[in-house]
Amino acid sequence: MNGNQTLGRALDILFALAEAQTTLTVTQIAEKVSIPDSTAYRFLQTLEHNGLVERRAKGQIGLGLRILDLARNVHQQIDRRMHDLALPLLEELTEATGETSILAIRSGLNTVCVQSIESHRLIRLSIENGRIMPLYSGATGKAILAFESAKVCDQVLESVNDTAKAKLVSELASIRKTGFSKTVGEVDTDVFGVAAPVFNSRDYVLASITVAGPVSRYDEGLEIPRKVCEVAKTLSLKMGQIEKI
Repeated sequence: MNGNQTLGRALDILFALAEAQTTLTVTQIAEKVSIPDSTAYRFLQTLEHNGLVERRAKGQIGLGLRILDLARNVHQQIDRRMHDLALPLLEELTEATGETSILAIRSGLNTVCVQSIESHRLIRLSIENGRIMPLYSGATGKAILAFESAKVCDQVLESVNDTAKAKLVSELASIRKTGFSKTVGEVDTDVFGVAAPVFNSRDYVLASITVAGPVSRYDEGLEIPRKVCEVAKTLSLKMGQIEKI
């Protein structure tokens, strides 16, 4: 087995453990990766030595804490790059709409505001960085949820009652069709929100861009959604998404 094959098998083992979302035995890992138990055992020894997997009770193997460090570093690099690229776009969006603009990412079954530019108007929406909101409530979260994996969608749908579930399924289908989410008075009674998703090079949803402000200033026309979608698209392209012709 050459170097590339060895690396490939090691990665296959890590992917198998990640997809399982639980611990596995050496035999189960070998079956998933289609290699003999003895070969899987040798790979696991090397991965364990480097902290990428760890042995737990009764012969169970799980991902190691070193994986968390790697994931955290990648996430921080992506976040830092996205922050830098998003800042001037959010400033332009706030200037164009006269309302507060927001960049949010998913964290578990919630969204987190990671950057915002407040409107200069006397009456305006103010949202602090770090504010957490559920994915199922508000334009910001729904713009992300609509393009998330089926697994994440199912987890969110399981957390709401049947009436809310039917409404949410319909809303998510509409968002996928139009490319943006719009809510009025859903999170805060007197606030509207219009949001669009941000994607990466693999068309994986990274974040959402939102414009929000007082309901009394919301224009029912398509001007704000158009501007939000344009900014979200620009940021997506900067994050590597390939433009569709």
